[in-house]
Amino acid sequence: MKLVGLLCLTGILLTLTRSAIGQQVYSLNVRIINASREPIAVHARLLSIPDSAVLKSGLFPDGVVSFPAIRQTNAMLRLSSLSFADTLIRIHNDGQPQQNLGMIVMQEHNFQLNEVRISGQAPLVRQGSNGSVDVQVTGTILAGSTSVSQILERSPGVTFNEGRISVVGKGEALLFLNSQAITYDQLAAIPVSQIVRVEIIANPSSRYDAEGKAVIRIITKANAEKGTTGSITQQYTYSDFAGGESNTLSDLNYRKGKLTIAANYTLRAGHDREILHTTRTRPATTNFLHSDLTTDWQRKLRNYSSYGVGIQYNLSENTYFSLGYKGNLDKLGGSQDSRNTITDAINQGIYNSRLAKNEKRLNHSLIFNYNRTLDSLGSAFFIGSQVARFRTDVRDQISENNALNDSTFTRRLKNDQSYHITIFSTQIDYTKAFGSHKKLETGLKLTYAKTASGTDFLVAASGEYFQPDPKLSSQFDYTEWLPAAYINYSGAISKSVRFGAGLRNEWTHYNLNTTAGAGQVIQKSYFNVFPNFLLTKTVSDDLAFRLSYVAKITRPRYQALNPWVIYQDPFTSIQGNPGLRPEKVHAFEIGMNYRQFDLRAGYNYTLDPISGAALRGDGPNSYVLKGINLERDHTFFLSGSATLTVGWWNTTNTVTLSQSKSIDNQYGFELIKPRPQLYAYTSNTFTIKNLVKIQLLAWYLGDRYYGLYYNKSRATVTLGLEKDFFKNAWKLRFTANDLFHQTNVAGTYSVGETDIYFNRTYPTSNFTISLTYRFGKPLKTGYRSKSTAETEQNRAR
Repeated sequence: MKLVGLLCLTGILLTLTRSAIGQQVYSLNVRIINASREPIAVHARLLSIPDSAVLKSGLFPDGVVSFPAIRQTNAMLRLSSLSFADTLIRIHNDGQPQQNLGMIVMQEHNFQLNEVRISGQAPLVRQGSNGSVDVQVTGTILAGSTSVSQILERSPGVTFNEGRISVVGKGEALLFLNSQAITYDQLAAIPVSQIVRVEIIANPSSRYDAEGKAVIRIITKANAEKGTTGSITQQYTYSDFAGGESNTLSDLNYRKGKLTIAANYTLRAGHDREILHTTRTRPATTNFLHSDLTTDWQRKLRNYSSYGVGIQYNLSENTYFSLGYKGNLDKLGGSQDSRNTITDAINQGIYNSRLAKNEKRLNHSLIFNYNRTLDSLGSAFFIGSQVARFRTDVRDQISENNALNDSTFTRRLKNDQSYHITIFSTQIDYTKAFGSHKKLETGLKLTYAKTASGTDFLVAASGEYFQPDPKLSSQFDYTEWLPAAYINYSGAISKSVRFGAGLRNEWTHYNLNTTAGAGQVIQKSYFNVFPNFLLTKTVSDDLAFRLSYVAKITRPRYQALNPWVIYQDPFTSIQGNPGLRPEKVHAFEIGMNYRQFDLRAGYNYTLDPISGAALRGDGPNSYVLKGINLERDHTFFLSGSATLTVGWWNTTNTVTLSQSKSIDNQYGFELIKPRPQLYAYTSNTFTIKNLVKIQLLAWYLGDRYYGLYYNKSRATVTLGLEKDFFKNAWKLRFTANDLFHQTNVAGTYSVGETDIYFNRTYPTSNFTISLTYRFGKPLKTGYRSKSTAETEQNRAR
């Protein structure tokens, strides 16, 4: 009996032990990456078996998924991310206190398996709990855009103004191709066929340069498959306003073993045009002046070539180095015709000028990267260097035919300009991931920039030889050192509350020397600290809140500091301002995500905002257009977005209401009462079976009254069609852009004694037809390159 009792007791204890092991609480950790081993934002759900009830869920922007206190022995992990196929992983715990699944590579949304194509209608936009916005390109009509610029123009909350790209409610954005900083001009070299999505980061961390009030990342395809693939795209655009323009884009990618090579070439040729109509009026009787000026730039794009090649070698599964080169050669011809009618209290004159344009730009950039992944959680070490050289040569010939009252006179002018910008940058980054949402990022960066230019302006009256004009000729030299250091930490306060905090320190020292005017020598140093903070609270799978603060700076572009003369007519010129100061902004935002709805509100306080104005020149009738600093600006905004998919219809809609008040007491602006400005955006894609995709897109930017300036409303309506042929190897696209040509940039302001009206017209209303051929295996390149001269390239424009 004692033996039987002992055996029974032993059996009970063993059963209890197994039960205790089965019920042991454990944690789950996994790092989610794409095929190029970059972390991706992912929505993770832990599901029970077999009823698939949700046990735990959360959104993990850094790709590090961590679920604590799991009691179920068997479960299913479901991973979802924009532009990637859902991934299911079965979880079984054998009694260990921690389950570390290492790294999991998610595959793209559309793929081929045994010649059966699996595809889905991906939503155009997905909102992140940290305030970021992912805009899907692959699988949407945006993939049919003729250029990356068009993709950005069609993205919600992104606006263009005179070559600057801004995010509504934030300001001018830095541009990145994957992890590589690029300029606006370099967008033309990116093959649209390689773009997966666009990520709009409204609250960038201290890891990014303090220059960017927002960051726009263009994410291209990446995979580790072997073989060769590429594409060739031919586009042709025509508008009654500007004429025709052709654009040829090609890319080639090759991978074998540990070696990856990626190359691209773009050739743009044809015509471009811009018209600026300006009136300047001094109504006072004693100082009366009325100037009516129209300038017509009819540019001939003789050869706009962009090219690049990159080589990457994977030393091991966790280590690679890459060497990349990119450049562009732009040859610009055409003409600039100006007609300025000036009436004052005594005289009336008509001043006509024609400028024969002859400009050549040659830019080079060499980038080296070394990256090592240190563990499965995402710890990594990176070092990179970049050398960039920008050179421009201008050889313009100008002829004037002027009339003053009953007299006529002519002049000939030569404008010879040369400038070059050299940028060198080295950056070191270290990331330590601790699991459970904890990550520490730190790094150092050193940037050196040098700008040198010379302007020789020569004038010849009728029948005379050319003589130098010392007032319009000058030399300019600018040197800048910018060392920086940053630290950023993100972690979890609880399973539903996450936070991120960072600090970036930047010291700037520069020397400026110019012979313009009486000559100037300026030497300055300044030190800035830029904190940032982000707090998110996840209430449920569908609802999350956030709170953020970011401090940023915008330094003047190098050429904006150069006081050389860009000629328009005898009384109108564009000049840089050596006294421009950097503007600094403090941005606060609160937001809420509910399913595919996003609501945010914010306030930006800007010191020394950089703006521009036409100011009185040396003569009584002369004006100089230059950059200036205002005193400060206050901007409030409220924005809501929604993305819905109903069968064959996908729609994304955004509405933003903002109000700005600019303040200045230096230049004598006439104050304008601020009023709210409306921004509305809608994008609708209709998939008609497997026959054709149709997109109807429209946006409206209302009148803007912001204290000192008034900008007239503008809008656009665009229609696109897309059709695949021959097993999707060929794609034909047709786009009617800006159907009603309502995107003119126009407005008024009053400064000093002068009332100014301006109206710029661009060739945005056009028709584009595009044909793309893809060859090779349906794979993507694994080449990676990260730029270190993030903002300096942008300032070189």
